[in-house]
Amino acid sequence: MFNCVMILGPTASGKTEVSIKLAKKLNTEIVNADCLQIYKHLNIGTAKATLNEQDGIKHHLLDFVEPTSEFSVSEYKSLAMPIITNLINNNKIPIIVGGTGFYAQSLITNLEYGNSFKDENLRKKLNNLATEKGNLFVYEMLKNIDEESAKKIHPNDVKRVIRAIEIFQLSGVKKSQLNNTMQTNTQNPLKPLIIVINRNRDELYNRINLRVDLMIKNGLIDEVKNLQTTYNLTINNQSMQGIGYKEILEYLNNKLSLEEAIDKIKTSTRHYAKRQITWFKNQVDGIWFNLSDINVDEVVNKIISLLK
Repeated sequence: MFNCVMILGPTASGKTEVSIKLAKKLNTEIVNADCLQIYKHLNIGTAKATLNEQDGIKHHLLDFVEPTSEFSVSEYKSLAMPIITNLINNNKIPIIVGGTGFYAQSLITNLEYGNSFKDENLRKKLNNLATEKGNLFVYEMLKNIDEESAKKIHPNDVKRVIRAIEIFQLSGVKKSQLNNTMQTNTQNPLKPLIIVINRNRDELYNRINLRVDLMIKNGLIDEVKNLQTTYNLTINNQSMQGIGYKEILEYLNNKLSLEEAIDKIKTSTRHYAKRQITWFKNQVDGIWFNLSDINVDEVVNKIISLLK
């Protein structure tokens, strides 16, 4: 018998709409599992559901961390588990929603990060970069995304440098944030029905491109500008390393033109979606629904049938 639902999937696939409609049908609440939507004031660039879109459904772990703060997987788990178990104890079926696989997986498995987030093609590409451009080149790549890990690794320890980059590229979470995190009790109380939402590649990529254009139209540049001036944020802040934020920061700092920044956001988001799909296929034993072939209401009804 399932006692919770996890709705996972790549960015722009339609997870939010499915989760809110399902929550209304089940009279339950949603627990966020997206590593950027936890941050206050990061609204447009994270595609955070507005109050209107939330449609009266209570959302937990959304919009509660200061943009200047670091936040780890272990912190997420320590906050999420009591919320989820409390909902279950009150005879509700919590819905855990997001694209950050590590957040969701931390709730249900005895996971060691060293055994996850592997991509031989990415590793080969990084090794080739180290060979062609030197060890320092890939070390600087690591410093740009995870300075804390870089401090603990010698530039010539290419294997560990590449592993740290690989973890970040595939999970969106820094290796330095994962230390001492996955200490899950083997008597895990969660029995999740895992749903993965996807779309045909061309449709998904088109949705991503349109979403980025809409973000710009809706004020992403002003959002990043306000974050930069109010909190003195830079690319070194964890919250600003999300796709969309770092590129607009580069634009505001005159390192990219606006057109270049927008193109970079679209390309990076498409690549990230591809990595998410690969990871969900390899790491998650879930039931997949393709919203290119089936509508949201049908998916919701099928999920309810599966719960029964």
